[in-house]
Amino acid sequence: MSSSPSLFFYDLETSGIHADSARIMQFAGQRVDLDLNPVGEPINLLIKLSEDILPDPYSVLIHGIAPQQTILEGLSEEEFLKEFYSSVVQPDTTFVGFNNVRFDDEFMRFLNYRNLYDPYAWAWENGNSRWDMLDVTRMIRAISPDGIDWPSDEAGKNTNRLELLAKANNLKHTNAHDALSDVEATISLTRLIKERNPELFASLFKMRLKVEAGKLINSNQPFIYTSSHYSSEYLHSTVALKVADNLPSNGSVLVYDLRFDPSNWLKLSTEQLASAWRYEPKRDQSTNPSLPVKTLRLNRCPAIQPIDIENISPDLAKRLKLNRDKIKQHEQILKDKAVLVDFGNKLNEALEILNDEQSIRHKKRSTTPDMRLYDGFYSDDDRKLLKSLHNGDEMVDKVRELRHQFSDPRLRQLCSFYLARNFKKQLTSKERQGWEDYLSRRLLGGGENSALSNYFKQIAQLKVERSDSRSQVLLEDLRLYGESLIPASSMEA
Repeated sequence: MSSSPSLFFYDLETSGIHADSARIMQFAGQRVDLDLNPVGEPINLLIKLSEDILPDPYSVLIHGIAPQQTILEGLSEEEFLKEFYSSVVQPDTTFVGFNNVRFDDEFMRFLNYRNLYDPYAWAWENGNSRWDMLDVTRMIRAISPDGIDWPSDEAGKNTNRLELLAKANNLKHTNAHDALSDVEATISLTRLIKERNPELFASLFKMRLKVEAGKLINSNQPFIYTSSHYSSEYLHSTVALKVADNLPSNGSVLVYDLRFDPSNWLKLSTEQLASAWRYEPKRDQSTNPSLPVKTLRLNRCPAIQPIDIENISPDLAKRLKLNRDKIKQHEQILKDKAVLVDFGNKLNEALEILNDEQSIRHKKRSTTPDMRLYDGFYSDDDRKLLKSLHNGDEMVDKVRELRHQFSDPRLRQLCSFYLARNFKKQLTSKERQGWEDYLSRRLLGGGENSALSNYFKQIAQLKVERSDSRSQVLLEDLRLYGESLIPASSMEA
C-alpha cells in the first residue's frame, strides 16, 4: 500500500441513473501520484447484479454490459468491497472522477450503506478527500481557456462531454462509456489542464478541501463560482457572494448570484421566496424568474476562485457576460448588515419549507430500507458495531449475531438483505423463504403493472425502435435475464 499522497481516478457503469435503486455493474480505476504518473496497475472489475434488480434497458444499451456477464465474471458486492478496502482505500487518497460528486460517489455511498459499511468514511478518513474534474473543466473553460480546444455538440452549443473533449484534444479514449476507458481519458484531460494552467489547477485542487473552500466563501468577498446549476449561456459560471449559513446543515452556505439585482428579492415574504426557489422545469424566466440563490456544499469540492471585481478583464467579462458596474452595485446592496441578516433569515425559513416538501417526496420514493441512506446518521454505538462487523471472516455468523443489537431499524432490516444478496447458499429455510417472498412482491407485485411486466414492455418497445444488431443482442439478453428472475412458484401457478 502506498504511503504517499495520491489520486485515485475512478468511473462506474451502472444499471440505471438513480443511486438509491440502481447498482454498479463495472468499477474501474487507476491510482496516480501528485504529478499524475501511474502508480500500480489499473483496476477493472465487474460486480454481479443481485436477483432483485432489474437493469434499465437504456443504461445497458449505452455501456453494453449485459447482466449475465456480471453474474458470470463479476464479484458479489461484498467481495468487491473487500477488494476496494484492501486495494483502493489508502491514506491520503483523493478520489477523482468526471461528475463523480453528483453521480459515482453517490453510488459508492449506497453500495457501502446496503452492505453494512460506513457510507461516508472511505472518502474522508485518514486524510482522504474528493475532487471532481467536470466542474474543474468547466471553470477552466470559463476563466482560463487558452491552450485547450473546446468542443461543441451536434447543435453547435458548448459542451464539456468527456468523449468530445478527448476527441478535440487528441486524448486517448478508445471506448466511451467503458469505465476504464473513461478513467484513462479523464487522467489525460487532467494532465492537459495541469500543463496549460498549472497555477489555477493547483488552486482548484486546494479548494477541494472543505476548510480551504470555507476560508474563501466566509471572507464576505465575491468569488467566481462554476456549477451545473448556472446557465451554459454563461459557461456555468457567475460571481457569487455568501448571504447566509444554511442553518439546518453544518456544511452548507447560501450564495447569491450577483448578476441579478437583489432589491426586489429582499422585499418578498418567506412563502414568495420559497415559490421562486422551488424547482420548476418549465418555468418561464421572463415572467416568473427563479430565485438567484444556490446552496453551496463545502464538502462537494466546489469549483470556486477569488475575484477582484474592479479588475475583471474585458475578455472574462465578455465570455461570462458580466457587467462589472452592476455586480458592484448588487454587492453593495447586500453588504448592508441589517439587510443581509433579514434576507438570510427569510431564506432559511423558505429552505425549511422546501426541505419538508423534499422529505415527503423522498419518503414516497424510498420503498425499501436500502433506499433510505439519507433518513439520518447512525448513532455512535451503531457505527462501532459496523466497524467490528468487518474485522475478520465468518460474516454470516457475525451479521446474525449483531443484527438485533443495532438501534437503527434500517440496519436491522439491511442485515437480512445483505445475507440474501451475498450469502444466499447459507440462508436458513426461514431466511430463504423471507427472501423469496420479498422477490415475489418486488418483481411481480402489481399484476399487469408489476416491475417485471413493465420491464418486458420496455424491452419490446426498444426492440422496435433499435434495429441495429448490437442493440438487438443486448435487448434479447435483457429479456432472457428477466425471464430467469421469474419466481418458480409463480411459474408453477
